[in-house]
Formats: sequence, C-alpha cells, structure tokens
Amino acid sequence: MTSNYHLKNWINETAAMTSPDRIVWIDGSAEQKKELEEQAVKTGELIRLNQEKYPGCFLHRTAVNDVARVEGRTFICTRKKEDAGNINNWIDPEECYARLKKIFRGSMRGRTMYVIPYSMGPVGSEFSKIGIELTDSIYVVLNMLIMTRAGKKVLDMLGDSPDFIKGLHSKAELDENNRYICHFPEDNTIWSVNSGYGGNVLLGKKCFALRIASYLGRKEGWMAEHMLILGIQYPDGEIKYIAAAFPSACGKTNLAMLVPPDFLRKKGYRIYCVGDDIAWLRIGKDGRLWAVNPENGFFGVAPGTNEKTNPNALATTVRNTIFTNVALNTDDNTVWWEGLDDCPPEHCIDWRGNEWHYENYRKDDKTTCAAHPNSRFTAPMENCPCLTADHETTEGFPISAIVFGGRRAKTAPLVYQSFNWQHGTFVGSILASETTAAASGQVGVVRRDPMAMRPFVGYNMGDYFAHWLEMGKKIPCPPPIFNVNWFRTDENGHFIWPGFGDNLRVILWILERAAGNAEAVRTPVGYVPAEGGIDLTGLKLKNDDVAKLLEIDRDAWLKDAENIGEFYDMIGDRMPHELYDELDALKKRLSE
Repeated sequence: MTSNYHLKNWINETAAMTSPDRIVWIDGSAEQKKELEEQAVKTGELIRLNQEKYPGCFLHRTAVNDVARVEGRTFICTRKKEDAGNINNWIDPEECYARLKKIFRGSMRGRTMYVIPYSMGPVGSEFSKIGIELTDSIYVVLNMLIMTRAGKKVLDMLGDSPDFIKGLHSKAELDENNRYICHFPEDNTIWSVNSGYGGNVLLGKKCFALRIASYLGRKEGWMAEHMLILGIQYPDGEIKYIAAAFPSACGKTNLAMLVPPDFLRKKGYRIYCVGDDIAWLRIGKDGRLWAVNPENGFFGVAPGTNEKTNPNALATTVRNTIFTNVALNTDDNTVWWEGLDDCPPEHCIDWRGNEWHYENYRKDDKTTCAAHPNSRFTAPMENCPCLTADHETTEGFPISAIVFGGRRAKTAPLVYQSFNWQHGTFVGSILASETTAAASGQVGVVRRDPMAMRPFVGYNMGDYFAHWLEMGKKIPCPPPIFNVNWFRTDENGHFIWPGFGDNLRVILWILERAAGNAEAVRTPVGYVPAEGGIDLTGLKLKNDDVAKLLEIDRDAWLKDAENIGEFYDMIGDRMPHELYDELDALKKRLSE
C-alpha cells in the first residue's frame, strides 16, 4: 500500500521483534471492516447485537483486570527526568525501550499485526497530524476506524515523508503487572503493552492527541487541550464557538451535546457539537485562536447516559457503535447500563459475562453493577444529531471564549471571567474538583487538575503553564477566559443551579461578555454577572439563590489559596513566577 521507506523499515523492524504470523494493512474500506467484524464475532471478541434495534452495533468485554486508563502504569520517557516533570511518571527512554522489548519479543506470534494509518484531524488540514498504529487487536482496529480518519487516503497524504507518530500496541498476555503505556515525545513514539482497554490502546486518543501533541504544540507554537468545542447559533443565524475544559464527572460530554431549554429553542437558539473531548488550537491569519477536533468519533462513558442527561449522546449510540463492558439484555439482545432507564432487564449478562439479577444490585456497591462504572461506547461523529454540518472543514473554528469548569460545593461561583490572559492561565492552572461520597470515603477533598490536563500533559507541567503564558503573548486577539461551576450547593447539600440544558443561559452571558455587551461586577477572583445578567426566565430560582451562586466566600478562597500554593510547590522549580504573582495578587485582593 505504500513505498514509504521510513514506514516500511519501521514495520519490518517491529515485525522482527513481535513475530506476527501475518501483516494486514487497514485500507479504510467498508468491505475490509465487515470482514474484520465477522472474524471478531466468530472468535467471540465481539458479540453482535440486535440488528433491528442496533444496526451495525457490537458488544465487547475486556479482561476484568483491564477496565480503565492506568495512570500508575503510564510513563513519559524523556532523556532528562526534569523534562517530564514531577506530575508525570518517568522512565529513562533507553531503559524503557530495553524493558519493553523483552515483553514485546514474540508477543504477536500466532496473531496478525494490523497496520493502521490514521489522521488526527481532517485529512489534509494544516491542523492535522498522521499516525501509524501497529496492533494485534481487531477491537483496536475497529475502534480506530470509528475514532479517526483511517486508511489508504492517509497513506496517500503521507507519501514518502518520515513525519508520522509511531504507535505500537500488543495485548501480549494482558498481564497487569507488566502493563505499560509509554510515551517517547522526543522520538514521536508510543508503546503500549498488556492492555486491551480503549484508553490505553487506542493510541490516537489520549496518547497521541494529548500527550504527544501537547509536546509538539509547545515545540511548534500551537496547543493541544482536553477541551470540547461547542457552537452556539443565535436567532439571526450567527454561530459562535467556545472551547471548554472539565475534569471527569463535571458534565463535559453533556455540555458538548447540550439541548437548549424550550424558551431559548423557541427563540431560535441552536447548539452544534464540534467535539466532546480534545481540541487542537492554532493562531489564525485573522489573529484569532482557531480550533479543530482531531477525532472522528466519541469514546463516551455509558452509565448515567439517558434521555434526560444527554439525549443526543444516547441517539448517537444506536447504530455502528461498539459498546465495551456494558450489560447484555438477553431477552432481546440489546445493551443496558445503570442510569439508562428505570427498567433493568429481567434476564441479563453483566460486564464480566455472568448472569445478573437486579435484586442483587446495591447502589452504594459498584461491584454489584451490571455495567462497569467505566463502561464505554465508541460511536461515529456522524451519528450525533447536533453535529455541526461542517465538521470536516480543514480551516477549524474561531474560538470566542475559553471556559474552565470544576466541581466545587462552596468556593467557585457559578461563573466568573478572568481579568486577562495571564490571570486566565492562573484560573486554568488552579482548576479543581472535590471528591464525592460515591468516589471516595472522604467528601470534599480537592484534587487539582489544571486545564483538566493533569493526566495528559506530555512534558513538565511548569513548562506547560509557561507555554500557555507565551501563547497569550503571541495571539493578537486572544479569547477571554472564564470559569464555571454547575455544582454549587445550598446548606442542605442540594445543587442550586439546575444544570444540563440550562447551562446555555450561562454560556450566553459568557459570549455576550466576550463581545463586550454584558455588564459585570468586579470581585477578588474575577468578573461575575451583574444583576439580571443571566436570563432566568422559567427557572424557579429566588434572588437569594442567585446571590448564593455568585457569592465569593473570602475565607474559603484564602484557605483554597494555601492549597494552590502547595500544588504549585509540588510542580517544582519550573513553575512560572507569573502564576505565583497571580496567587499573591489573589490573596491580597481577598484580604482587602
């Protein structure tokens, strides 16, 4: 399929190490995809679902010890340890290659090596990058065909160039004690072994599109961020775009596929999803920041997805989707998960492959769930009912505002705007969420997740912050930066803000503020909406509720500032002094 010397030489070297019985090139054709699906069904790797209700859909079960990303087994391998930083796990690249070669040696014997040429981003876009993944997993191939633009057209675009990301994956023995997800940013290389779970083995996703891409972005002058991209169409037809970053369990996918409340929809407001997870951002010729979604599909969490929380996501899964570790309703050969509906199946096989009975389920015990709490769906972008019509544009989308959001019960207000780009970088760097009873035995423990990138920065976090600050100096017309918090609670622990579709009310204030058309009140932490700034039509919120949502508790913020300082100190001596200056300025404003 190619005459590319660099590619063929690398494949031959890898095949000599892993010893596959044969090598198959993925051409991206529907015929080859169908053949692979049939093979996977015959071996039991995939279970074909009810084709009338779920056309083109399959169920896959991973090993029970292989159900999520493994941050403790994920490494950044730079020649200098300080270039990986204190937040990342590090191994010397020479040592890591030697260690992994022993595991990869003969790992594909008796298996097929699949060669997947793929593009992150629309093929031919200046935003886009090409990767090649070598894998012994049909499951990986079929997922990559959904999540990326893959096949011969990518090889044609690559030509004879050596400029591609080299990704190697083998299931090997699925040995969790020898499981490694290793990134070599200085070599444009990713090696993953002994895992079959998507987040560890779909190497175009977090591994390439964030960890390697963040390193490349710093080197080349652009940004790779853990951000959704959302388009908001006004009644006059104008569409404005935001990029937004949220840690897990903070409503990221729900916002990406938001359904407007009825009164705004009747006015003519519409929402368009560009992407739910990753954004690559570059400075455009017009001086604005432009973004593209490098992915071509959704790798979403199934539990909790339903007609109320995210109807667009649910609709996206009904065809040509691979479900991983959800439950199988054996009455009609369909899928089910906790939170889908209030009608658990009478006859069911759980994610482990065992019979499951609803009467044994206990909400406070995740081990009794029918679907694994991190069970997933891999669905094509084209399935999304609110997908933007021009999602294949090579130009990207102009960003009017950047939004950060965490889960804080008392500290962060519903929304606030940073004073400038440097302060906005500070706001992103202190992004945090608090644990809930469901997640931990301790409630309210703060976990810092700067820019929602803590597990995904492919180099030193201090250098990453410095890159943000440098980008602010280079962008002629930088978008303003905001922070939102949908999770403010009252004295009884109940959420004050309704969330879901009503979050659009806050986004509209953000966009009006970005355009210079909304009034705001300056507070020690940033600008909050002036009275009447957020349209509350139809909401059962009292004036004191709105006051609570926007209140700045100085004592809570001063306590939080101490935690921020401790986090900065943990990052080390590459922490930019500008952010320490911002922290000192915050303390001073809070104390005045």
